[in-house]
Amino acid sequence: MFIDEAKIFVKAGDGGHGCVSFRREKFIPKGGPDGGDGGKGGDVVLEADRNLRTLLDFHYKQRYGAERGAHGRGKDQTGRDGHDTVVRVPAGTTIRDAESGQAMADLTDHAQRFVAARGGRGGRGNARFKSSVNQAPRHAQPGEAGGEHWLTLELKLLADVGLVGLPNAGKSTLLARISAARPKIAPYPFTTLVPQLGIVHLGDDASCVVADIPGLIEGAHEGKGLGHQFLRHIERTRLLVHLVDLAMPAGNDPIADFEVITSELQAYEQELMQKPILVVATKMDIPSSKDAWERFRAVITARGFRVIALSAVTGEGIDRLLDEIRRALII
Repeated sequence: MFIDEAKIFVKAGDGGHGCVSFRREKFIPKGGPDGGDGGKGGDVVLEADRNLRTLLDFHYKQRYGAERGAHGRGKDQTGRDGHDTVVRVPAGTTIRDAESGQAMADLTDHAQRFVAARGGRGGRGNARFKSSVNQAPRHAQPGEAGGEHWLTLELKLLADVGLVGLPNAGKSTLLARISAARPKIAPYPFTTLVPQLGIVHLGDDASCVVADIPGLIEGAHEGKGLGHQFLRHIERTRLLVHLVDLAMPAGNDPIADFEVITSELQAYEQELMQKPILVVATKMDIPSSKDAWERFRAVITARGFRVIALSAVTGEGIDRLLDEIRRALII
């Protein structure tokens, strides 16, 4: 199951308490203070792992804590530091403070780390407080409390190419055609409910990762149809492939459909429109698509977009699409 958002609680280890102790040995009945310091509490560390693909595990376990530091001991023995707790998250995870929503870290590279909660410092033992005016201090510091936070984890897929379009525009069929991915395909809208990834070979040992984003609807930038959850997965892509279904029922306008998605991308994040965008007219194996093609091509080209036509069913135009993707990614 693909889960791309989770909320967790992290609690670092408390520092160990300092020790109150005095040297007591044979022939030294009144030795000085020898209480050791407490150990530092362990940190809670989030680490990116490229082998993980979902935040599902965090729906079953929400609380993560690190070990507290050991208390100081006599004979000036410092307590052992607490062990850190390392929590692995998928590469591409953004970490936010759950209360303020402020971004704290963006883990995009494998093995990249973020200290989500720092362990408390150990308290000082009474040996630290000895002075010329206080030869036998009888107090020590308690350890500091470890940090704790509620965090929100948001996963944004790491893909080179994002497929966008209205529901049933043919994105899943195309992904299945050009990669080994096997998304669910059916002749009705919202067949794809979670993003799908596929590795596409572009020739000469070159390849890229393509993400099939569930169909967007008007108002997606406001969260309609889970728009926010879907749109964030194309923020990291280098190229957008905008699919438009030309085999539409009479009275529907593919150009209007193109404008719906374009407006949603702009409203969600203006920078998305600064990415290279390739417009693809789909379902060209259906006769009605050929009738709409010339007008659609002329209008979209006039607006400055590269546009191609293809049929994922027959394979028409697939090679040109892969060439255009390779050229856009400069592989």
